[in-house]
Amino acid sequence: MTTSEGEQGGGGVGAERTPGGGAARPEERLERAVRAAEQALIEFEIAVETFRVEVDNFSRLHEQKLGPMYARLEELDARILEARAARSDDPEDRRKADEARARLAPIPGVEELLNGWMDGDGLFPEATAMLTDQPVRPPQRVRPSEEARKLYRDLARKAHPDLAQEDKERARREEFITRVNAAYARGNADELRELAAEWAAGPELRHVPSESEELYARLEWLARRKELLTLVARQLEEGAIGSMLRLAPDDPDKLLEEIAGQLSAQVTEREAELAALLA
Repeated sequence: MTTSEGEQGGGGVGAERTPGGGAARPEERLERAVRAAEQALIEFEIAVETFRVEVDNFSRLHEQKLGPMYARLEELDARILEARAARSDDPEDRRKADEARARLAPIPGVEELLNGWMDGDGLFPEATAMLTDQPVRPPQRVRPSEEARKLYRDLARKAHPDLAQEDKERARREEFITRVNAAYARGNADELRELAAEWAAGPELRHVPSESEELYARLEWLARRKELLTLVARQLEEGAIGSMLRLAPDDPDKLLEEIAGQLSAQVTEREAELAALLA
């Protein structure tokens, strides 16, 4: 077959062809680019969100298990300064002791702020018991299932706010995505299924964007989302809790036990120092 015959066959020499032999639609290359970018971003988003959940859980466990020990150390430090001031009768020693005690002054209504292990009068008995070898029940570990991940991917793809053409619709999508993110953070597949059904039954848009409009809007949103996620990931990794998790990603509980052991040794040293000052 000659070149002219091939051209007469339709499509031209450089025309893209579909697997079935027909000419490709103009949007197909854009669709492939969007799909590739979506897949990469969704996996990145899932990784960041999963790490955020782990950081939150580890932070609560860290405060629950080690918070009372830090509080005990601060109390011992204040009492040591007070004992030194009583012995020396030095105004500077008294000032340091007063400042240390003022930092520990109970604040009414701090129960909620300090997760229930302290009130306006000091540590609860249960919190004091945590300074012993009494085991501490850790918070629930949230590890989203594969079903939850799939539901999350589908909803994130369908409901992103930048597909909205009106402010009211954008607000609806933003509120919806907030609930989707919260359900995923809890690893709640049942709730995600309910949200998927809610989205499927949602109101139809008065203006249906064209295929090209949707694709270009999606690419713009993906680019902005990647920038935001990169920033969130950096903040998580560089934070105190994130840095601790990175030190022991496979066994963070062991790291907590090691820190607890160090704090326990410090408590013992402070108690001995205080006993010597009071003797």
